[in-house]
Amino acid sequence: MRQKTEKCVVTFRTTVGAMAMEAACKAEGLPGRLIPVPRSITAGCGLCWAAPPDSREALEELVMERRLNVDGIYAVIF
Repeated sequence: MRQKTEKCVVTFRTTVGAMAMEAACKAEGLPGRLIPVPRSITAGCGLCWAAPPDSREALEELVMERRLNVDGIYAVIF
């Protein structure tokens, strides 16, 4: 069984928002990947960006700078 770890999770209302986040993170070299939203969180499109918890500040800055359409940013253990 895989050990549970904390992740920084960014949720989106639309799939377009999730894809824009993926493109922005790749362009900036930020870690993470798109995954299905964990059951403990709800999101409109069913996708979220999961990244290491220490990248939260950089992700928040990216969201603000690029005006990305996100639903929320959470710390989740899964």
